[in-house]
Amino acid sequence: MFDLVSEISQTLRHNKLRTALTGFSVAWGVFMLIVLLSMARGLTNSFRTNMMSSGAKQISVWGGRTSKAYHGYKEGRRIRLHDDDMGVIEEAQPRDVIEVTSEVYGKAPSIATATRHINGSYTGVYPSYMGREGHKLLEGRSISDRDIEGMAKVMVLPTEYANQLFPPDGKGAVGSRVRCNGLSFLVIGVYKGHWSRDNLIPYTTAKMMQEKKDETGGLSVLLSSDVTTEQQGEAVEKGVRQTLAATRDFNPDDESALWVFNKFVNSLQMENGMNILNIGVWILGLMTLLSGVVGISNIMFVSVKERTHEIGIRRAIGARPARIMTQVIAEGVAITTLFGYIGIVLGTAVTQLIAMALADQPFMENPTVSLAIAFEVTVVLILAGALAGLFPALKALKVKPVEALRDE
Repeated sequence: MFDLVSEISQTLRHNKLRTALTGFSVAWGVFMLIVLLSMARGLTNSFRTNMMSSGAKQISVWGGRTSKAYHGYKEGRRIRLHDDDMGVIEEAQPRDVIEVTSEVYGKAPSIATATRHINGSYTGVYPSYMGREGHKLLEGRSISDRDIEGMAKVMVLPTEYANQLFPPDGKGAVGSRVRCNGLSFLVIGVYKGHWSRDNLIPYTTAKMMQEKKDETGGLSVLLSSDVTTEQQGEAVEKGVRQTLAATRDFNPDDESALWVFNKFVNSLQMENGMNILNIGVWILGLMTLLSGVVGISNIMFVSVKERTHEIGIRRAIGARPARIMTQVIAEGVAITTLFGYIGIVLGTAVTQLIAMALADQPFMENPTVSLAIAFEVTVVLILAGALAGLFPALKALKVKPVEALRDE
């Protein structure tokens, strides 16, 4: 080991400028690889949090207008969805669909306490809504099945509105009452919204407050764990279209009759896109690193040339070819790893700064270097160093002892 360190040090001293420039290329390549991988990781983390949550396994359906005549109806007929469509879809695909829900959006003059008031909009939801949308309950409880069955007059406030109605921090919200559309609601919980800040009430209560009590704006079809592939997700979507076509009497092939957003299939496609992005980042980083590897290999060729006489002597006194080859390759690995780790340290420092600067941005979540990435880059450095030393090592093996001893 001491001899190896000594020879590496000698190589660096004899080719200072060339080594510095080549080392910079290696360090820069690794630095860019670390930064690019970290940024890609931040985008992937954000995508998985926002798109691949529990709410990703769903299909959203809204009524549209027909574009084809069917069973005596002209095209252009408005298709309206009803509450009983939820049960019909569940019964039609019991294996692939675990639940069908909906939301009701309504407005009121205000939602108010005795002294304060806020915007009067509200959203009627089912119990699964908060988990599906990624909302975090901070205090109290959320809407329950019992609230749905009893059409309970209860409300869950977002933390922003709770703070406004019950200043300064909303701590007195749970257990208090607010008025909405002339009705008194008990505040049962406070939550932090992932994307929205809706005042949540039971779906059945919201329906009771609507004029058209049997119609619903849209349906959310929640898929079971058996649905895992893009093909299965598309099959469920097709089944939903066929089921609603039969109950609402429109052509199953009329795509304009329903507006469908298959979030599950879309998430899988975006996941594939994230994987392609990661592969592209690796390729770009490795191409940048390649220029440094070529430079290291060049240095090793020069080193082998300068040590021709030494190699000849070692061969003459019985040094095995494998030993000489191992030493040259080890030198390449050591030099590459030395400068590579400089790039890793600098890249890690920069990614920490990026993470702090973008801490509040939803599109970038935790863009830092993980232990797995550091390990992968280390493996890449070792392989790159071995590749850099391989060809000079093969050249060293071709040195003949007699010719080397005569070499000046």
